Amino acid sequence: MVAALVHGNELCGALAVLGLLEAGLRPSQGRLTLAFCNLAAFDRFDAADGDASRFVEQDLNRQWTPERLAEGGTLERRRARALAPWVDQADWLLDLHSMHEEAPPLCLTGLFDENIALALALGTPADIVVDAGHKDGVRMRDFGRFGTAEGMAAGARSLLVECGFHGDPASLDVARDQCRRFLVASGVIDAARIDAALPGWLGPDVPGQRILQVTGAAVARTADASFVQAFQGLETIEHAGTVIGNDGMAPIVTPHDDCVLVMPSLRQALPGVTIVRFARRIDPAST
Repeated sequence: MVAALVHGNELCGALAVLGLLEAGLRPSQGRLTLAFCNLAAFDRFDAADGDASRFVEQDLNRQWTPERLAEGGTLERRRARALAPWVDQADWLLDLHSMHEEAPPLCLTGLFDENIALALALGTPADIVVDAGHKDGVRMRDFGRFGTAEGMAAGARSLLVECGFHGDPASLDVARDQCRRFLVASGVIDAARIDAALPGWLGPDVPGQRILQVTGAAVARTADASFVQAFQGLETIEHAGTVIGNDGMAPIVTPHDDCVLVMPSLRQALPGVTIVRFARRIDPAST
């Protein structure tokens, strides 16, 4: 399954999925599901205010628990409930996103070694983020068996790729490249056939990949969070205890030496929302 438009203002994945549909590709084996997830949010898209169409009532990518799906109550929860059977039947899931800030692409694997191994095998992007998700809800890529060791042992795999900045045309190149690599790795479509149908989608491998283990996060407690400078993401802060921002009257500090900032953003900085994650580089052999 390849999913796009979980957030209505993240267009690169939708354009890549549209390209797959227009190419008329059919799976060599198994089934291929392509999903435009939050069309109601996309219908509100305005290039002058892209953030306003991220969702309609709630972030669709925080609703993936049985309790929230059963409750319904908001447009996004009802949409997640409608999508859930398709996610349930998928063995492999690629969820395509883009970012609020201008930053390099990231692959978010969750905590399981099997997903980390897949991200490394794909050969790009350069930065692989190992994280447990968000305090304010469960992502689609962690739903059901994608979030269990038993599911991984049975062959489930799920990756969330942040393809770059919303407004960067290069994010579409990343989305196309990730689709091509993921579909070939899954065995659903062979390389020769997809390359013939979609020439130019496969980009070059990056010179090397690194794994960033998320160690914690700053979650906004007030609506007055700020950073001391305009962080873009993947900056390494040398010393523990360095003040990188403030949340109301409380400082936001790095929890350890050589702390990498992952996806810092204040655009959705409301109480309960993650505004930056902290990570340290780890050796692939330790995963």
